[in-house]
Amino acid sequence: MRLIESLKKKKFILINIFFTLYLGINFIGGERGLFSYLEKKRLFEELATKERILINKIKTLETKISLIKNNDLDYLDMIYREKFKYGTKDEIIIKLR
Repeated sequence: MRLIESLKKKKFILINIFFTLYLGINFIGGERGLFSYLEKKRLFEELATKERILINKIKTLETKISLIKNNDLDYLDMIYREKFKYGTKDEIIIKLR
């Protein structure tokens, strides 16, 4: 009986303690908590890096396509020699890759 009366008197303190614990636990480990924020931030940085790499690849491909469309003979000759391993008799071909 004393326990019930004691709890009734300290009801406000107990509610505050449980509410504070609930907020603290959700702030740190909840679905929108600190750990989730850090994980999403790391994922965002990885995706931003991948995006920059892909943008650079797209730019190089666009320049290569424009060279082919404009019939740049030097570039076409380079591709032809690379793909078909073509060279004249007086040339020495050195493969660097």
